[in-house]
Amino acid sequence: MSADSLDKLMYSFVMEDVLKGIFITVPPGYVACVYDYGRGVLKKVLTPGLHLKIPFWQKAKLFNTQTLEYSISRNFNPEHEKSLGDIPIAAVTKDSQRVGVEGTILLRLDVHQIPSIWQTIGEDFVVKIVRPSIRSRIRMVFSHYDFQEIITVKRDAVEMELKNELERIFYARGIYVENVLLSEISQIRQ
Repeated sequence: MSADSLDKLMYSFVMEDVLKGIFITVPPGYVACVYDYGRGVLKKVLTPGLHLKIPFWQKAKLFNTQTLEYSISRNFNPEHEKSLGDIPIAAVTKDSQRVGVEGTILLRLDVHQIPSIWQTIGEDFVVKIVRPSIRSRIRMVFSHYDFQEIITVKRDAVEMELKNELERIFYARGIYVENVLLSEISQIRQ
């Protein structure tokens, strides 16, 4: 190995591992949290821009702070369990009708609580908290109404009750519910 190629190898090591390890680039619509091997998850959230960290000692994780669309649809692929969404949710109405519920729930992470989310729940908060809570609350709320009420006069009341129930669960965990939008409620034939 020539001295020139050894210099190039050392240069690429320094560029890749050291210099890139010093900087954290946070794009618009995101924040970064830093895990420090000595102090754990740091409370300070890094906003969009260029920031410094200690290479090999600190690790950064980006979190999306934009409105997130949790889509409940037939097109959702359940094999991607960490994806933000779900297949149609089966529920039973007050008059014992089995229905499949599709729609969209708009969520947003509280910037100031993201370190706590990462520390206490982890990166897979969708699998642990969001999906099971949404499934449970949809089933609960739909059990309060007759099928005809849901598809005709009380659809907005169902959406509002769902939003309130989800807010009650998610708010303390640092997740805002911006809106609940039901798109299709279909009877499931037995």
